[in-house]
Amino acid sequence: MASQDQRLVLVTRRSRLDELVARFNTVSQAQFYVEHLGADFGDYEREHQTGLEAARRTREILGGLGRLHSIDRAFLPNYLFGPNDLVVALGQDGLVANTLKYLGGRPLIGVNPDPARWDGVLLPFQVGDLSRIVPEAIAGGRKTRAVTFARASLNTGESLLAVNDLFIGAKTHVSARYQISLGGKSEQHSSSGVIISTGLGSSGWLKSIRHGASVLAGRKPQATDFPWEKSELVFSVREPFPSRTTQAALVGGKVTPRSPLVLTSAMAENGVIFSDGMESDFLVFNSGTTATVEVLPEAGRLVV
Repeated sequence: MASQDQRLVLVTRRSRLDELVARFNTVSQAQFYVEHLGADFGDYEREHQTGLEAARRTREILGGLGRLHSIDRAFLPNYLFGPNDLVVALGQDGLVANTLKYLGGRPLIGVNPDPARWDGVLLPFQVGDLSRIVPEAIAGGRKTRAVTFARASLNTGESLLAVNDLFIGAKTHVSARYQISLGGKSEQHSSSGVIISTGLGSSGWLKSIRHGASVLAGRKPQATDFPWEKSELVFSVREPFPSRTTQAALVGGKVTPRSPLVLTSAMAENGVIFSDGMESDFLVFNSGTTATVEVLPEAGRLVV
């Protein structure tokens, strides 16, 4: 039974086929491009059709449970969520992570549109579960799991949130130059940049960096994962280079509410900070800019 008092917001993203058509104007031109390179265009079509059907069924279910608003991921930064909105993300894990940081603590339901294709660590539900899960969530009968965020704040007044991780460095394949400080210790660095990970992102980019370093050093790789809700971040410096003017001892550690990580840029140009792999959405991190990386007091809430 639909309730006009409850607003439900469905967040989706374009499929790979949608992206190709936007690039090449027509499906036939997109098909020619993909098949010319020897890839299976049918896989793009199957994924697209499965996603369309999942979206259709999701809208049908949600429309019977409340006032439904549907938005594309691209509009998240400018969308005004209501205080009591219940949000549903239909897509891959990345869509869930990207949506969480715009919700201000509102609960989010992650739904897997294609369980045969996506593992879905952040997608505990399938479309058919929504008729049961949504009423329970509205009534407060579903548990939520907290997700810790990271925030990089600049001395220019700008800031950037991250659900998985932050990258601080140079946007080209040159060494990033900066001063790094933590817990009263400081060093001048020349490196390939710094990764600062949340618990949610600890099984991703951070894991790959730590694993590679362990293998090169002849050590058994250690687990990097830590709980999503833990109020700390873990940072790792990529390829630190010691020289006459740079050091390489402060290359990893924990960021806590009492001990933020501070970096000051020494790059004349091309210094950047981006979050969650979104390179196109970045903060400029050039000479004199100081970034303070800290644990955000507010957490995201993922319905489980």
